[in-house]
Amino acid sequence: MATARTPAGKAAAKKVVAKKAAAKKAAAKKVAAKKVTAPKPVTPTVAVKAAVKVVAKVAAKVAAKVAVKTARKPVGLSLHLGLNSVSPRHYGGWTGDLVACEADAHDMAAIATSRGLKPTVLLTRTATRARVLAELDKASRTLVSGDYFLLTFSGHGGQVDDVTGDEDDKLDETWCLYDSQLIDDETYLALSRFAAGVRILVLTDSCHSGTSVRAAPPMPGLSGLNGLGPRPRQMPTAVARRTYAAHKAFYDKIQRELARTAAGRAATADPDAVLASLTIAPNSDRLTGIVSRFKASVVLISGCQDNQTSMDGEHNGAFTEQVLKVWNGGKFKGNHRLFHARVRAGLPPTQSPNLYTLGPAATMLTHTPFLI
Repeated sequence: MATARTPAGKAAAKKVVAKKAAAKKAAAKKVAAKKVTAPKPVTPTVAVKAAVKVVAKVAAKVAAKVAVKTARKPVGLSLHLGLNSVSPRHYGGWTGDLVACEADAHDMAAIATSRGLKPTVLLTRTATRARVLAELDKASRTLVSGDYFLLTFSGHGGQVDDVTGDEDDKLDETWCLYDSQLIDDETYLALSRFAAGVRILVLTDSCHSGTSVRAAPPMPGLSGLNGLGPRPRQMPTAVARRTYAAHKAFYDKIQRELARTAAGRAATADPDAVLASLTIAPNSDRLTGIVSRFKASVVLISGCQDNQTSMDGEHNGAFTEQVLKVWNGGKFKGNHRLFHARVRAGLPPTQSPNLYTLGPAATMLTHTPFLI
């Protein structure tokens, strides 16, 4: 018989003790599981708070630097027109041969490139009415406040009859493009479409350019391409007459459309605020209407006064030659007024470059030319 003292009894007693211990352990686990709860939130220490602030400041500085790097930089575009001849089909057999206009366009494009502008160059046959107006429209839709546009023209200046009473001399001045003339008010209208804050510099090396493209009478003693003397960049009066007569309906329609545009804008015109002339004031009701809401800042430096003649040369036009000389490969550091004065000083009294502005150009005048 097994008792607590016998081996069998002792083994049985150990089993009982082991079972009781296992039962207690299991019960303890159940109790512990029921008592488990979510940990209490840890209160940040002062050191942790300071570290969070430092990280936030660093992140803000990094974000600011990224914003500066990704901000849009001012853009510069330019358009350079150089015509050594025009189409005889439109100009009554006249080709208007010149020598240095294409060279002028290339040289001005080189300045533009050196200043970070993206140039477009239209030479002779490519300098058509449609292409020029398309390039001006493209630039006006591309550039925004702070951007820069340079427009240069080297070629003949011309005239058509003024059918709307815009001009005192009853003539509208033009640029002689390859396939037709571009009336001065068309140029103004194209420039008026640029956004506020865009800066525009226009350089014209042609006759009739005192107020962008205005008329100059023939100068006695000046020879043509086959003569020994200098060549004026001016369409002869007889050619101008024939050309207008042959295309009268075309040019009259353009002028009347411009007049309607001006009438629509003139209702809220404030000419004194938007047309600030430095040396002359164009007496033009239609022009005033067209520029009455001029938003861009425009500085124009022309090749000569209304009653003078811009001369062609062997390598550059006389005006462009002086522009290049004064610019001196970028060494010139003055403003537009000084630039104009030095160009003018380098030309004879018979060719005095003009300077005037359109729109809010006072600040731009204080800048160095060709500055994006």
